[in-house]
Amino acid sequence: MIRTTVPTSVRKGTALLGIAGLFVLAGCSGTADAETSNSTGSTPDAGSSSSSSGGDSTGTYADGTYTAEGSYQTPETVEEISVTLTLADGVVTDVEVTGDPQAPESKQYQGQFIAGIADEVDGKALDDLNVSRVAGSSLTSGGFNKAVESIKEQAAS
Repeated sequence: MIRTTVPTSVRKGTALLGIAGLFVLAGCSGTADAETSNSTGSTPDAGSSSSSSGGDSTGTYADGTYTAEGSYQTPETVEEISVTLTLADGVVTDVEVTGDPQAPESKQYQGQFIAGIADEVDGKALDDLNVSRVAGSSLTSGGFNKAVESIKEQAAS
């Protein structure tokens, strides 16, 4: 039988960590509340979508058409797409995505993404957009989400 001994300093540190964890679980930590508050001091709704940048997830946007580029890494290369969104009252009324794929496989996935993106975003609030997979294409979504973040900045009023 092998017996290991844990040094006293490790046992004490573990005990303190356990006690600190109890305070956090009991709601005694002031940092958790500060991290979940938005600029108005209220806590975001549990059902709201989070943005990929981790920024404020609600905003007021000017109506119009906005275009931004988004890039993403594939196993072969870095690909770019161009995203154009038309907004009315903060809601996407039209979307257009174009790409210039560098790798043959990217051409297939970008094509699938472009064919399916309108079904995912038309009629949705700009703040609710955070696409993870469209028609089997998951990497293209990263470029799309980056472009959406840029469009949010452009359209912020």
